[in-house]
Amino acid sequence: MYHNPVLLKESIDGLNINPSGIYVDVTFGGGGHSQEILNRLGPDGKLFAFDQDPDAVANKLDDDRFILIEENFKNIKRFLRFYGIKQVDGVLADLGVSSHQFDASERGFSTRFDGDLDMRMNQKSELSAFKVINSYSEEDLANVLFQYGELRNNRAIAKKIVEERSEAPIKTSFNLKTVLKQFLPASKEHKILAQIYQAVRIEVNQELEVLKDFLKQMPLILSDTGRLSVISYHSLEDRLVKRFIQYGKFEGLPEKDFFGNVEVPMKKVGKLIIPTKEEIARNNRARSAKLRIATKS
Repeated sequence: MYHNPVLLKESIDGLNINPSGIYVDVTFGGGGHSQEILNRLGPDGKLFAFDQDPDAVANKLDDDRFILIEENFKNIKRFLRFYGIKQVDGVLADLGVSSHQFDASERGFSTRFDGDLDMRMNQKSELSAFKVINSYSEEDLANVLFQYGELRNNRAIAKKIVEERSEAPIKTSFNLKTVLKQFLPASKEHKILAQIYQAVRIEVNQELEVLKDFLKQMPLILSDTGRLSVISYHSLEDRLVKRFIQYGKFEGLPEKDFFGNVEVPMKKVGKLIIPTKEEIARNNRARSAKLRIATKS
């Protein structure tokens, strides 16, 4: 295992595990959450995990009750069907980037290291951060920075990138940082860079579309008492999770029937859970985590 799982006890408690049930960890990563689920399963229990990152596959758990599916979790229903599974008792998603991906400089996820502009969670993907930064139009770049990084000066940043890349391609993290120096005052450098990186990473991996596709499948594959446990790390993700649990859709309000009743596919279990100060002190990655738990209505 290569990272401290965030909200480990709380997220697995939220699944209300039946020892002989079938569970899915859609973000296997370092295997921490998966291992805890296996610890709570009996000999007849089953755990499927998804991860498209070859580095995560190296952490595969040696357990007869465990199957790792090397695919994007947006395809959860289709790949579970392949194994003859139509319904499961619980699904866990720990969204965002794993500590390992942040710490591997060559993957290009971190603002702390110099590395190629990559940011692909799936190494076979055509679209990389290099492609976004060097080939997107000024308009498209500005939109990505605004929608996914919530940057107010998105147009000025996009204009600068396009000007600079016309002289020479922007190839590495530090290269990009140098290009954008004028937008990075010392007191806010880390925060603004993090917003820029988040925007590009979400675009490269289509993270919000993947999350929507995944959530829409939950009412179809969860059993009547099945639970969903989702940990998100920024407001864009959390908003989608919260709205889907509340309204069964991502925009607008659900339609009411003749009597004014609303039919929604999921309902929340308990309140929003955030890490304790102790956990954040132990694991800085936990600082922005939010856990929401739901079951079928």
